Amino acid sequence: MRQIAFYGKGGVGKSTVGSNIAAALVEHGLTVFMVGCDPKHDCTLNLRGEGEEDVEIEIPTILDLLRAKGIERVGLEALIRGNKVELSEIIHRGYGGVYYTECGGPKPGVGCAGRGVIVAIDLLKRLNAFDILNPDVVIYDVPGDVVCGGFAMPLRKGLADAVYIVTSADYLAIYAANNICRGICEFANRGGSPLGGIIYNVRGMLDDEAIVREFAMKVGSRVIGCIPNEPLIGEAEMEGKTVIEKSPGSDIARLFRELAAQIYHNRLTTVPRPLAPAEMANFGRLIRKRIRERYRMGKG
Repeated sequence: MRQIAFYGKGGVGKSTVGSNIAAALVEHGLTVFMVGCDPKHDCTLNLRGEGEEDVEIEIPTILDLLRAKGIERVGLEALIRGNKVELSEIIHRGYGGVYYTECGGPKPGVGCAGRGVIVAIDLLKRLNAFDILNPDVVIYDVPGDVVCGGFAMPLRKGLADAVYIVTSADYLAIYAANNICRGICEFANRGGSPLGGIIYNVRGMLDDEAIVREFAMKVGSRVIGCIPNEPLIGEAEMEGKTVIEKSPGSDIARLFRELAAQIYHNRLTTVPRPLAPAEMANFGRLIRKRIRERYRMGKG
């Protein structure tokens, strides 16, 4: 079983990458289980069916289900001991037969969002989900930065064989990527997960692959894939689909298939060397310079 975690700044396209990778892998007959760790519970939106009109958009998250069954009153141990939670209540099947679940989060304004990831993964393990489903690949889609122990759990506990950081050329995305490298570095020598590579996903006004490749080189990693700003991706997501489902013969679908194969077969991992604050400041200046140059060229 290969376990993969996608990390990156919120809005950088982790779920786009993760869901398309999942869809590409099931095409090859692999059993895939995707675990959405974002409290917004939208990581698996594009896998929830094969384009049918009546596909259920909202699914019960693990945390929602546990609250409904009284976890706040009796605790997780009592729910498990009393067989109050069935695996079928939290595991769903979508496009191509991919299994998926959403961890969910606390009620708004109450509790820690990352705590939901800890509880959800603990429940999955205690219900023997990984043995019962027997997936070839488990994909964790993890939000934001590594500032919370819950969100850091897949790398801190070494659940993932490799972490892949999704980033754009935007400074804040690279800043978050560097902090994720710090988290990987912190735990790697204590049984944590290593870095498998950087995925460049074009977002925003600046498309500059060279910036991302320079960052990857400086932290001791590599860019394993580049996703262009392709309108087909947005069109597919408006229909709740991956591009693998909506347009299987397209160039972008082929690119995702190639990236999925690279990630699945990749065994080259590293412990990254996060950049010092002064180096990150230099990146900020470089990015601002590139944006100004693009702006002037556009006006000209």
